[in-house]
Amino acid sequence: MRSKSATTLTRTLALHAVLVPLAIVWLFPIWMMVVFSTQPENSIFSGQLNLLPSDQFWVNFNQLQVDTGFLRTVFVSVVVALVYTIASVLLTSMAGWALARYRFFGKGAVIAIILGTLTLPYFVVVIPQFIMVARDLGLGNTWFALIVPPLFNSLGVLFMRQSFSMMPGELFDAARVEGVKEWQIFLRVALPMARPTIAALAIILFLASWNNYLWPLLINNRPDMMTAPVALGSLIGLTRVSWGGIMTGAVVLTVPMLIVFVLLQRHFVAGIAAGAIK
Repeated sequence: MRSKSATTLTRTLALHAVLVPLAIVWLFPIWMMVVFSTQPENSIFSGQLNLLPSDQFWVNFNQLQVDTGFLRTVFVSVVVALVYTIASVLLTSMAGWALARYRFFGKGAVIAIILGTLTLPYFVVVIPQFIMVARDLGLGNTWFALIVPPLFNSLGVLFMRQSFSMMPGELFDAARVEGVKEWQIFLRVALPMARPTIAALAIILFLASWNNYLWPLLINNRPDMMTAPVALGSLIGLTRVSWGGIMTGAVVLTVPMLIVFVLLQRHFVAGIAAGAIK
């Protein structure tokens, strides 16, 4: 028994000896981003590596607000990310439910097409998507253009399809025998059972929308509709780069997401595991 405990302790120490340095390497750039956000711009390139924060964070933040109206861009990003996440989760859930529980002509072809879209780089479709939304439909610089075009998520559809496929079909058949309508089965039976998967998917979709840069940059040129990542990108000019503002804005955008992820990581891991096991 003592030998087994010693072996377990040795393995634990060896694992931590490997993972702790890797964690430090991963966290060091984030820490330096926080440090740079608290320093004046001239000290960032002074040649001295300062590992401790200074007292210039609010000075940099005020300058960032003057340059970009940053609080407004954060509000736009929050609204877009929340609406996008809710709508995309509902859309992908309905598509996954149909592909998992219904039989219809061409079902295999639909699944093959969805799988095929995963192999297409986003840059292949973004220009035709921009032409259709901005030129043909005339919807540039609108909330619709920011939220709706990226709504369909192929990975989310397959993720939800896998989750619904794992559920016992007898449960839904029993509900139908009791006279429960299809939409009630979906909303009141299937979705509550898929809660861990939905939580994981919602986190993924929210972060994807929160960090999205290319599409909001292309479809919008109004300052009052600018998202936060685009606002930070606008600080990189031909003759001046506001590194203090960029670092400060990056901290404001990153740290809340890290906190949310740490608080919800149990649901994220549970959802990933639920969608991966069959």
